[in-house]
Amino acid sequence: MLIKLEKFKTCDVKILASWIPDKEFLLQWAGPAYSFPLSEDQLQEDINMMSSENPKTLMFAAKIADTNEIIGHIQLLGIDLVNSSACIGRVLVGNQKLRNKGIGIQMINGILDIAFETLKLHRVYLGVFDFNKSAIACYEKAGFKIEGTSRDFRKINDEYWSLINMSILEEEYKKGFRLENATLKDGKK
Repeated sequence: MLIKLEKFKTCDVKILASWIPDKEFLLQWAGPAYSFPLSEDQLQEDINMMSSENPKTLMFAAKIADTNEIIGHIQLLGIDLVNSSACIGRVLVGNQKLRNKGIGIQMINGILDIAFETLKLHRVYLGVFDFNKSAIACYEKAGFKIEGTSRDFRKINDEYWSLINMSILEEEYKKGFRLENATLKDGKK
């Protein structure tokens, strides 16, 4: 199953919100940027900013190429054209049945294409909680390197979550860390 990234639109908010089951999941996905339940009003400012001349955030809906069905969401945040860097965030494969099937790596490769080929950035970074082993494996597969850990970064209820900091540089991306077509678990492209 091949996916494509398309600009996230207001009409996509309802689908995205349906994937966020509770406050804790929202905090894991977006940090304190939004409150539960996720609503159009919360996302509208980010959607509107994408139309500016030099947007600091780009939001994308991941869609199945053949059917146009929305199955995921990903953002490029903190776009800094002066320092040629940006942060990947708010990555989500919405349908749980589609997780661990190669969709995430396709989303990451797609956003890296935008970051390095379209925006001509030098560095792309991200943060992922240390318990999210499948996401960490996906990012490493895409060529991200672990830079370090922000220990006890966020307090959720009565526990602390540590954040793994990762990045990929333009030359690493260009040397072939990017996978042309991620192979799904069943061996199909």
